[in-house]
Amino acid sequence: MVLQKQKISALVITYNEIGYIENCIKSVEFADEIIVVDSYSTDGTYEYLLAHPKVRVIQHPFKNYTAQKAFTLQQASNDWVIFVDADEVVTANLQNEIIDTVNGPKTHVAYWFRRKFMFQEKRLRFSGWQTDKNYRLFRKSKVKFSEKRIVHETLVVDGTSGILKEKLTHFCYRNFDNYKGKMLCYGRLKAKEAILNKKRFSLGLLIIKPTYRFLYNYIVRLGVLDGLKGIKVCYLNALGDWERYLELRRLQQEQKVPSLNTAPQQSN
Repeated sequence: MVLQKQKISALVITYNEIGYIENCIKSVEFADEIIVVDSYSTDGTYEYLLAHPKVRVIQHPFKNYTAQKAFTLQQASNDWVIFVDADEVVTANLQNEIIDTVNGPKTHVAYWFRRKFMFQEKRLRFSGWQTDKNYRLFRKSKVKFSEKRIVHETLVVDGTSGILKEKLTHFCYRNFDNYKGKMLCYGRLKAKEAILNKKRFSLGLLIIKPTYRFLYNYIVRLGVLDGLKGIKVCYLNALGDWERYLELRRLQQEQKVPSLNTAPQQSN
């Protein structure tokens, strides 16, 4: 008996991704449907997607990454879903592995992807990213996005997980200002996440965490071997932690919650 081919939905969220979204969409055209949820882009991203014959684009206001991705997941018609960021590209070898995996006789319900990070057009080999992995392929019916995270979202998986061999290409660094903007945004969202999880501001963490982040990624995680690229990325990642605790202090002051400056509690 010939098994019926499994259909796949490709899902993407966007905001001002022109120049990157084109290659992303091209790389997921093997999927049976492509759904993009756009947060009201102003750079032509929405118009490009609207004119694309293989894309169904929906505009939806952005609250946070988890909420946006949960909304996007609801739009999928198929159980098997590949979820990629707009600055990620699925290579030909990874496409084949995805198709073989979902149509294989034995499958997990979710799969981790390892990623190859690109600093503009050059490979970023270290700087803390070398063991990065994310859920990107999974069955819609067996997962949900954790409500405990609003940035660097994660899945709650009802079943077993596997890891694909081929890597996803991630064009993470366009230029200094763009990457800085992302890190500051992540920092502010992680502060909101900390408030939701009843974390409290600590002056010690404001000083220690960014310093530790830079030194750990640059020395222990071998960012020094990435040369100038490593210095920039490690600095900006540390800047995200600095912004996180500044924003946490501001949010706490708005709520009139007393800050804790002794025996700091470690945040996630």
